[in-house]
Amino acid sequence: MDILGLINTFIRVVENGSIAAAARAQGMSAAAVSQSITRLETHLGVRLLSRTTRSMALTESGTRYFDKVRHIPREIDLASQAATVASEPQGPLRIATTAAFGRHVLAPLLPAFSAAYPRIDIELLSTDRRVDHRLEGIDISIRIKAQLTDQMIARHIASRPFLFCASPAYLDGAGIPATPQDLQEHACLVFRYPTDGRFLPWTFIRDGKRFEARVKPGFVCDDIDIIARIAANGGGIARLASFVAQPFIDSGQLLQLFQPDSRNLACAEPEPMDIYACVTERSALNAKVRAFIDFLAEALRSD
Repeated sequence: MDILGLINTFIRVVENGSIAAAARAQGMSAAAVSQSITRLETHLGVRLLSRTTRSMALTESGTRYFDKVRHIPREIDLASQAATVASEPQGPLRIATTAAFGRHVLAPLLPAFSAAYPRIDIELLSTDRRVDHRLEGIDISIRIKAQLTDQMIARHIASRPFLFCASPAYLDGAGIPATPQDLQEHACLVFRYPTDGRFLPWTFIRDGKRFEARVKPGFVCDDIDIIARIAANGGGIARLASFVAQPFIDSGQLLQLFQPDSRNLACAEPEPMDIYACVTERSALNAKVRAFIDFLAEALRSD
């Protein structure tokens, strides 16, 4: 009997609050998770969870047991790290990233990382929702500055420009904004964070100080690639990361605004996108995580 596996499943059920949620987190069926709990209870000879069709709660014995075993998976992981600290980085690496960064930046780089570290097994979670490292088994997440929290240990690994773009057809009809203040007279394609409903602000730097331009939303969307395509088809002005915008600019579908040779740009320039590698605690910076951070920082620096 795999007692450690049963204990880990029990911990996941308690931390996730339900058998169904624990099943999703572990990629198992709810029936398999329920059977694991039953086997553990049979092995111990006590009832750990009080379960009904609508609720679940720890029994008194379950509470005492959880307090004693909740640190076991972390201790085992730390012991494994200590034993293999001098060896080649290896094992599963679960990475979370925003959808656009994963699609346009990480996906092309991951084959080279796998070739350099063949004993690391990568799983990429590409989503714009807020992820929980502990509950979802995330080793490292890639975030922009606006997504950082006080609970994260973050290392700045790169900056990329934000580019303001619109199609030639839109600019022919609406005119070309000369300053950030002109944006409020245009249809602006605004990205809304799925996590909390905030709009991604349109920020500029003037004389070393950051300010936010007032905009008039023409379209609102939670997918930046959709926003780019709306812009390319004449929907308005979009604020896009350079790795999203550049293919449209190269093909002539979008024109970049506020370029250095444009009139009046000397007074303001778009604030760049700062990119961070994040973990929840310093003990999470094991060999495979450090290898990935160093690889990504070097790849983005030479890009």
